[in-house]
Formats: sequence, structure tokens, C-alpha cells
Amino acid sequence: MVRMHRDTFIQALEELAPPEYADPDDAGRIGLVVEGRKEIRRVACALDATPRVVQEACRIPADMLVVHHTPLYYPITRLEGATASLLRDLLSFGMNLYVMHTNYDRAEGGINDALAEMLGLSGTVRMSLGVVGDCTLTPKKIVGILGCGLRVHGRVSRIRRLAVVGGSGFEPVLLDEARALGADAFLSSEIQHHVVRAAPLPCLEASHYALEAPGMRRLAEARGWTFLDDPPEVTLIP
Repeated sequence: MVRMHRDTFIQALEELAPPEYADPDDAGRIGLVVEGRKEIRRVACALDATPRVVQEACRIPADMLVVHHTPLYYPITRLEGATASLLRDLLSFGMNLYVMHTNYDRAEGGINDALAEMLGLSGTVRMSLGVVGDCTLTPKKIVGILGCGLRVHGRVSRIRRLAVVGGSGFEPVLLDEARALGADAFLSSEIQHHVVRAAPLPCLEASHYALEAPGMRRLAEARGWTFLDDPPEVTLIP
């Protein structure tokens, strides 16, 4: 159990994942997005602040919930439905909600480093977002490690160097950067059709959760926090 003032706790998180590392779109969406009690003793950690995660954090009871994705992405002009319920739980328990998004993607030891390590990549080089490294895995072995299905766009024979970007990373500029760094395959999630058609290298499409949750789990384990696993329910109908 940690025991520190909220400001000290936040300072430590900002040293781990400096806010200036974040994309411009994350402005106002990272950091302390819900303020609770000032003394931090118990901390919960998750990828998303889903209703189930927040309820489990309340049962701990946690003073701080650290997540990767903010549940308050768009400006709020009315409190109702799921958002009202979520905030009611957080505020009634005095729980803080802290978000580390693209700043933690880029941080040393963050989301993408955790993913590269899990896949055993070596000789890694950082991209503007993501990592490229030497790889000895087949797509089938990647499936076994990630624990999710994999859609392969393009023809993959042998992967010598793999680019990995946790989350939705199939951006043309990142694909070109990965190719320039010697990658012969690119692993991320949620690819768009027009990107597939113009991709300069094969694209391996996994689930968003499978690529990013390991980084948050590793963070929780390293800090002695409670990781709350809440993967989305997905059914594939062939």
C-alpha cells in the first residue's frame, strides 16, 4: 500500500510519462481528469475506465485509478446515462482518475516498449510513435502471445523486423517510417480500408485491448498497484 499526497503521486507519474510527450489531440484529456481525495493509499490501474473497472476500484477501495484512455474524450454539456453513472461512482467514493495516453505510448518502458518486450523484439529502434525490432515470430506465434485473433493484410512469409504500435497505429506516415527502418511487417489495430490498399508492407491487425493492456498491467505490477482486467467481449462469426 502506498501512502502519499496526491500532488507527489502525480509528479511521479509525470516523470514516468511526461505530458509533453502526448499528441496535441490529448491536450486537456490526460493527467488528473477527475479530482478526489488528497491522500493516496490504494491505487488501481486499467486500460479503460469502464463501469466494471470503476466499480471494482470502488470495492478495493482505491483512492486513485490510473488508466490509458479517458472516459471524458468529448466536452460534456449534459450529465446523463453512462457518463453520469461513472462520474457518480468516482465522485461519491472520492476517487481520483488519472489518464496517461499517448505520453505513455512514447515513454520509456511504456505501452510500446512493453509490447515489444512481450514479443521478444531485439535491436529495437524508436519511431515517432512505436518501435521496430528484430523478430523471430510467425503470425501464428504472435497470436499465441497476444491471446487474440490476427487479421493479416498482405502476404507474410517470414518476419525479420517487426514494427509495433499499440492502439490504432495504422497511419500512412508510421507505415512509411517503419518501412524506412527495415520493417517487413507492421502490427497494430483498427486499420482502415484505404490504408490497407496503399500500405507499403504487410499489416497485422490485432485487437486494441490485446496490444495495450499488457503495458498497463506491467505498470501496475511494477508499482504494486491492483490491475483490473476488463477486455471487451468479441465474437468472431466465420
